[in-house]
Order: sequence, then structure tokens, then C-alpha cells
Amino acid sequence: MKVVRTIKEIREALAPCRPSKTVGLVPTMGYFHVGHLSLMAHARKECDLVVTSLFVNPTQFGQGEDFESYPRDEKRDFKLARDAGVDIIFTPGADEMYEDDFGFYVQAPEELTNRLCGASRPGHFQGVATVVTKLFNIIQPQRAYFGQKDLQQLVVIKRMVKDLNQPVEVVGLPIIREADGLALSSRNVYLSPDERHNALALYQTLRFGRELLDKGLRNTEELKTRMKEFLKTQNSGIRLDYLEVLNVENLSTPKTLAGSIALAGAIWLGKTRLIDNIILEV
Repeated sequence: MKVVRTIKEIREALAPCRPSKTVGLVPTMGYFHVGHLSLMAHARKECDLVVTSLFVNPTQFGQGEDFESYPRDEKRDFKLARDAGVDIIFTPGADEMYEDDFGFYVQAPEELTNRLCGASRPGHFQGVATVVTKLFNIIQPQRAYFGQKDLQQLVVIKRMVKDLNQPVEVVGLPIIREADGLALSSRNVYLSPDERHNALALYQTLRFGRELLDKGLRNTEELKTRMKEFLKTQNSGIRLDYLEVLNVENLSTPKTLAGSIALAGAIWLGKTRLIDNIILEV
């Protein structure tokens, strides 16, 4: 596995592979867990060359968020990526990705970003869309792999690729969970033992919503109300950010539930914010 840190190096490393080889990109912010590794493994099966970007992107963190404290461990990540079959790790510094006079950002449509995580993290998806566009331009992959845990991000990126005619196939892969159901996240490392236990309440609430749908409930507002009531009964250590029922394709809120539906939520446990979702056909 080759580790490169500059745009010039990654372009030089990929030049001999074009156009005969299929390049798959797994964009990450590092501190790999099994979810990241599953994306790499999927890319390994489908592509001739697998590139993983490891870049904690400052433009998607807001004031007071955890950019400085976000978990980082290059040595550990390099070993895990190598074992997963990654060919190239691209790990630039912020000054490599954003020069001093940088000022051109990619703005996602408000109907996709003014709710859910975007409501509590203004500017976040502008940072995401900008850095992903830069990675697509630098690496020029045929396929790019993202986890469905960040559902809003996945929808934004798919829309960006469609609207901007970017020649990339965006592949969304299912959430990887721990044995008790907690969605894997690099931020799980922040949780105390009590917070780790309490974090299960979000997934339990989403499963409760799925059970209500299985029993025939089809009114969106009633479903949301009952899910919020259920969450309140779980424990007192959680601060709710949102619980929503969404159309998977465009994140709109359907009045009557049918088709591809996502039950999505975000909670705070102390200083840690966690997200999760369940996607199902109704």
C-alpha cells in the first residue's frame, strides 16, 4: 500500500492506471472501524485499484464542534487499510486541500440541507459537498463508496453528482452495527460506559418505529409522536436533536407512508452527537 500526501503525488500514482483500470474511492476522515473497512472490502471486490482518502476536513466542522479533538491515529489506520486491501491512502494536510486564497465552495440545495443534521450544523454540507467534489476531481474515480449511516450526506452527494454531471457512480452501503445494534461511528470512542449503554436507545426507538409500521401505522405525524414518546421512556441521559420520518430519495416528509422510507434520528449524550437510521419499504 502506498501512502501519498500531495495532490501531485496522487495524480502521478494514478496516471499509469488510466484509462484501463477501474478506480474506487472510499472517502473517510480516518479512525477506521468495521464500517469503513466494509466499504474498502466492497470497493476491493468491484475495482482494480482502491484509493482511501484520510482527511479530517475542517470546512465541515462548525464553531464549537470537535475538529481539534476528532480521533486520529494514522499508524493504526494505515495497518487496517493495508489489511483491507487498499492500494493507495491519500492523506493530505489542510493546507494542501485549501490554499490560502481558497474561496470557491459547492452549495447544496436548501431543501436537502436545511433540516436534520443541516439544521443543527449550518455550513456542514457545504463543506462536505466541496471536499467530495475536490476528491472526485483529484482522484477521478469511477466509483465512490459511502455508508448509509450518514443518510443525508449520501443523498446530498448523489444529487450533487447528478446535477453537476460528475462521472462517478455513488455506491451507498448498509450500516454496520455492533452486536447489540449500536451503529459504528468513529465518535463512539467519546462515550463513557454509561453513555455507551444509553446510546442504544436511539436504535431501539427506530426499531420501535419499524414495528409500528409493520403493524400498519401509516400516519407520519402519529408515528413521529409515538417514537418520541418511546424514546423518553428509555432513560434520562439523552438530549434529542431530531427524530424524523423521510422519503429516502429526497428527504421530504411524506404525509402518508409508502415506498422507500427512512426512520432517522440524532441524539446528544454529553458532548457526543450520534446519528442513526433504518431504511425500509412500506
